[in-house]
Amino acid sequence: MEELDTEPPVTVVPGADPARTQLCFEWGPAEMLLCETLFGPRGGERPRGPSCVFVVRRDQDIYMETLRKLFNESHGIFVGLQRCEEERAVRARNAQLIQVSKNYRSVIRACMEDMHQAAISARDSALHSQYSIQVSILSAMELIWNLCEILFVEAAPAGPLLLRLLDWVQLHICDVDNMVREVLSSENPSKHKLFWNVVDIFVLQGRMDEARHLLSKEAIANPTSMNMYKILDDLMKKMPVPSVGNTQTLTEMELKWQHWHEECQRYLQDGTFASSSHMESICKILLGDENAILEKKELMTTWYHFLVTRLLYSHPTVKPMELRFYAQSSMDMFLGEESSPEPLDTILMAAFEFELHQVIKECSVALSNWWFVAHLTDLLDHCKLLQSHNLYFGSNMREFLLLEYASGLFSHHSLWQLGVDYFDHCPEYGRVYLELHIERIPLNTEQKALKVLRICEQRQMHEQVRSICKIMAMKALRNNRLGSALSWSIRAKDAAFATLISDRFLKDYCERGRFSDLDLIDNLGPSMLLSDRLTFLGKYREFHRLYGEKRFSEAARLLLMLMTAHIAPCSFWMTLLTDALPLLEQKEVRMLQSLSTLNVPRLGLFIAVQELHSTPSVLSRAGGIGMTSNLE
Repeated sequence: MEELDTEPPVTVVPGADPARTQLCFEWGPAEMLLCETLFGPRGGERPRGPSCVFVVRRDQDIYMETLRKLFNESHGIFVGLQRCEEERAVRARNAQLIQVSKNYRSVIRACMEDMHQAAISARDSALHSQYSIQVSILSAMELIWNLCEILFVEAAPAGPLLLRLLDWVQLHICDVDNMVREVLSSENPSKHKLFWNVVDIFVLQGRMDEARHLLSKEAIANPTSMNMYKILDDLMKKMPVPSVGNTQTLTEMELKWQHWHEECQRYLQDGTFASSSHMESICKILLGDENAILEKKELMTTWYHFLVTRLLYSHPTVKPMELRFYAQSSMDMFLGEESSPEPLDTILMAAFEFELHQVIKECSVALSNWWFVAHLTDLLDHCKLLQSHNLYFGSNMREFLLLEYASGLFSHHSLWQLGVDYFDHCPEYGRVYLELHIERIPLNTEQKALKVLRICEQRQMHEQVRSICKIMAMKALRNNRLGSALSWSIRAKDAAFATLISDRFLKDYCERGRFSDLDLIDNLGPSMLLSDRLTFLGKYREFHRLYGEKRFSEAARLLLMLMTAHIAPCSFWMTLLTDALPLLEQKEVRMLQSLSTLNVPRLGLFIAVQELHSTPSVLSRAGGIGMTSNLE
């Protein structure tokens, strides 16, 4: 049976008042357009007044300048992961995936630190609040990602699993560095009000060396407690802890831990620490006494810190699949009946229960953007953990989330270039999405148009290439930039548009007596074959060049060819005849000998040329070479 989703959260649009008027909406690629209608809330016309239009963005974080590093740097990690060699050994591949996961976390942490500094330096209270919220979100993202890295990417087995969870707690849960500095910088650290809090936190996090170092100061300050200190120090020193490089089996580890546990129990029952409530409390924690650990609830602050501490002192060889039972009971004991789980608690609990798809679903709902779920899902898919989960409309979960994230990037004026690579690595629907989104990119400048064009050409998106070129050619033509318009029309291989622009070039020549954009026309090359009119334009410009170089015979032959090829527009014949006049005066040119090849009778053409030769006013209107050059 298909799982039914709960009702989505209500989004309040500032300024929109559905009690005053009915609203209508239209979905866009990454946003929704909301507008007021002419109708009131119960039908009929609404009160007269101005109407408002609202743009509701789905992924608002895309537009935050301070998150630019997160999107840009993670893009490089994503692309590198897609290009990794498939034939690598399993062990080497696992190590690579763990490193990729750490790289993602380092980007999150760097972005979080930048956001924290921005919050400190922000003078505006609203901006400070916005940055602080983002710091909290990024911190939660790294917390979740790190746990997923331990449980799913690294898949730490029993023994090393507890060590990874201890590192996770120490990194994310409770930072005691400032408290430690305050205690150690005092004149008498053991008398400081926070001294035993710091010792307790070190013990709760399994940081035995730091705890023993602080306790040594208590022993020095109070010689009467020296015996208790030595016994407690010895217990803490001998505590068996799993290690990555240790070759001992889990059975050996459990036997050692059991003997150590019995020793701690014996000292506690003998009343060795009865005269010091603090040391007695520490001994109870070492024994895994849940009530003693819960007494330090304020120092742990979270149920998952309590979970890891509880495992450390009661079940250090916990297996991955046993985590769910300890996690649920730890959350119930820590929160009690007074508090209900937050969204972060729900996500972490789903991870401890190895409900991977539930983790992704909850993160999609709770987090403010698609970045997290898209990249985490892609990484988990490379770990071969999501192959069995396809969505009902055909695409798998990885591709669906990448498509959503990339679509959001395309709504940004510069981040859209990152979205291209995400679409490239969505094998089922990526190209279709790219074609649809690439057509919506506003081509504000030629530089941007060339970027989009290059992307389309690299992917052989021929329809989009032609569309972009036509759009840019039309823009250039409207701005009377004939050279640019001709260049774009040639790139689009649009013969009709090339003909239109060629006619504009010829008209411009007739009006001004010279060509513009000579470099482009001189270097048309094979492109001039795109249309007859473009061919004529290129050859006519070549005639001008030959004439300017005083190569009159070649110029005459080319001009005669243009007259006989029937590719010149009728309106341009007068200009061609005008250009023939100065050539008739050259001794080396025997142009009249070839005029019989024309469809015009020789005598009639000769008379027309002579009449033109004797009518300067007509020549000046024609704008030909005959009036602009004086041949000797």
